[in-house]
Amino acid sequence: MMDKIIFTGPMGAGKTTAIGTISEVPPIATEVPCTDETKLRKETTTVALDYGYLTLEDNNRVHLYGTPGQERFNYMWTILCRGGIGLVLLVDNAKPEPLADLVFYLDAFNDFIQQTSAVIGVTRMDISRQVTLEDYSNKLLERKQILPVFEVDARQPNDVKILIQALLASLQTD
Repeated sequence: MMDKIIFTGPMGAGKTTAIGTISEVPPIATEVPCTDETKLRKETTTVALDYGYLTLEDNNRVHLYGTPGQERFNYMWTILCRGGIGLVLLVDNAKPEPLADLVFYLDAFNDFIQQTSAVIGVTRMDISRQVTLEDYSNKLLERKQILPVFEVDARQPNDVKILIQALLASLQTD
């Protein structure tokens, strides 16, 4: 059985970066130049998937799959979730409505989360602290969802590994 973790979230939240930060091999990425209004935020976007893997301390290998962030590629979300053991949801705190993004992705992946588990990583808090970790926790409580929430920098291996460890720990307690 292959342990497969799915990374999702809005475009620019750090999915491709996070996978690249901890993957033991150069990640496979399906990045293409942005051609619509998204090019104002970043030069490239994922259109199919990102892939890498990480070997844990117990020598088990975890496969890391990143979804496209744009809703128009949502058909890939279902495909990538097949056989997954859990979800890492990254939210860009510097975007205008990060709590709305949180709710959107929790709803979009609700069935998968119900079958597995999820952890939330909030990126770019160094740029904007208008929304706090407490705000994210309160939004989750409103929705009656108890999920771990962390401030992370997708470029920092330890931050990304904490998300993986928290997700794996939550799966062991279910």
